[in-house]
Amino acid sequence: MSGQIAENASKGTMRIVGLMSGTSADGVDVAIVDIAEREVQLRAFEMFSYPLALRGEILRLCRPESARLDNICHYNFVLGEVFADAIVKLCSKSGISLGSIDLIGSHGQTIYHSPRQRRHGRKAIRSTLQIGEPSVIAQRTGITTVADFRPRDIAAGGEGAPLVPYADHVLFSHDRLVRTVQNIGGIANVTFLPGGCKSDEILAFDTGPGNMVVDGMIRLATDGKQNFDRGGKMAARGIVDNKLLGEMLQHPFLRRRPPKSTGREEFGAAFAERIRRRAVKKGLPDTDIVATVTALTAQSIAQAYRQFLPVMPDEMILCGGGAHNSTLVEMLRGELADVKMLSTGDFGISVDAKEAVSFAILAWATIKGMANNVPGATGASQPVVLGKIVPA
Repeated sequence: MSGQIAENASKGTMRIVGLMSGTSADGVDVAIVDIAEREVQLRAFEMFSYPLALRGEILRLCRPESARLDNICHYNFVLGEVFADAIVKLCSKSGISLGSIDLIGSHGQTIYHSPRQRRHGRKAIRSTLQIGEPSVIAQRTGITTVADFRPRDIAAGGEGAPLVPYADHVLFSHDRLVRTVQNIGGIANVTFLPGGCKSDEILAFDTGPGNMVVDGMIRLATDGKQNFDRGGKMAARGIVDNKLLGEMLQHPFLRRRPPKSTGREEFGAAFAERIRRRAVKKGLPDTDIVATVTALTAQSIAQAYRQFLPVMPDEMILCGGGAHNSTLVEMLRGELADVKMLSTGDFGISVDAKEAVSFAILAWATIKGMANNVPGATGASQPVVLGKIVPA
């Protein structure tokens, strides 16, 4: 163990940067947090948008028909530089000294996630791939970096997702109340926290599409001029087509029991294009199409709660970009009328910062040598310490 790693492992309070670039690939979220045992304070946060050309290249890497090996290699290092620059910029903007940061936790950018097993000889193997080279981040910042959290869980027999339940337990568990933490990013995922729960009582899984299909429809409807439905305004003007919605809710992933995880491979551009062709053939206007896929997100979340949670929660805590979509949130309220709806902002962490904060917490646990997966969420055979450590 290097000197800095050993020193960090022994610290009572650590200042950690969490980095997150999600399935929407719209930019990198950077959070600076102070962590003392299980007390977490957010010091600074910003999302640094990717230039359109870079975002386009990342999205091409996520599609097997357009990904090229030389580009995967190249953009792994490009994103390492982009992530490091974002950290430096946030430190400068917030007045926080780069030298005061003890550790970086980087999720990276997922370009492919394959939780369903494929055969190799006599073995059935899952796999996942995140880019954003942590060696570059550590070299540019001079800070020990923890990255590549998913593979160790997969090596232990899990799906490598969802990873944030460990952080959700640290941040939001309650002695009495049953809570869910509902993230609506590109993909929607839930963490179920029974009152007074221990880590082995947590249930978590991907519920299905979050913003991904809505974003895809907006891009198709506007010829790429817009990337998302700001505030859910287009969906608010449309009428949900219940027949098309019913067809989409029959998707096999939505009926699969947890543990389960998904991504662009099932709900990406190909899915959006297929649904749009059906909708256009039915004569639906763009507003109705966007309203219908927004309802898909809301109803697939509610359906997952009814089918797969042991009990309905007392409180749902929303986070992720979908929490800004008023139409989606109102649809959720209608589906789960007896559940009190809050946001992570009610607990001092903005809905946009929460995922980045989670990876700071995961990195903190890694450097302390603490198991930070949740086998009940991922299906892993045992608790393991996630992440690869790149010394400064």
